Amino acid sequence: MMLIHPWDAPHDDTWQRWLATHDFGQLAVNGPPGEPPYVQPLHFAYDPERAEAVTHLARPNPLWPAIEAAPEVLLSVVDDYAFVPGPWQAEPGTPPEHGVPTSLYAAVQLRCHAHVVDDPAEKAALLNRQVGHFQPEGGSMSAAAGEAPYGRLLPGIRGLRLKVTEVRAKFKYAGKRSQAVRDRIAGGLADRGHARDAEARTHVLRLGPTAD
Repeated sequence: MMLIHPWDAPHDDTWQRWLATHDFGQLAVNGPPGEPPYVQPLHFAYDPERAEAVTHLARPNPLWPAIEAAPEVLLSVVDDYAFVPGPWQAEPGTPPEHGVPTSLYAAVQLRCHAHVVDDPAEKAALLNRQVGHFQPEGGSMSAAAGEAPYGRLLPGIRGLRLKVTEVRAKFKYAGKRSQAVRDRIAGGLADRGHARDAEARTHVLRLGPTAD
């Protein structure tokens, strides 16, 4: 269960818009008794109108027996993360060394009921939905059961429809800090320029001025 403070919780459809462009995550499935959870990195396509994500895995994947035994699963996506040094978080009038380092990140967790798709026609339709999300500019493949070029490959995969039953979203970007601190964090991220610093800075700036 992910801890979400009120100042880190989205109050609009931010998480849906973010998830539309962050479509690689980890699927966590309960393992057998005495075993840790199974975790599978994968691409997926989220459909907000159907409240479901679709994906597929190779037929030999060891997750299948675990999914069939316990179809309540968790799809987790984390990105736009950055480390914030302690001095950046020191409030005005406070010694820089008193600032507390922290992590900034966006995270969306989708609790889902997994439906395994084995029917060839349904599997082809699911695959076309997923690939259409990633190849929309005239390059979408068209799979059809029994037809070239992809029909012969369908038996090697199984489809997954992940029906969303609960959403937990967190955008941890110094929401409880003063405007002075957020401005310092935004400036520090711009100057540092590490991977994902620009994305994290965008989230910090999106919060806008703090209320007096």
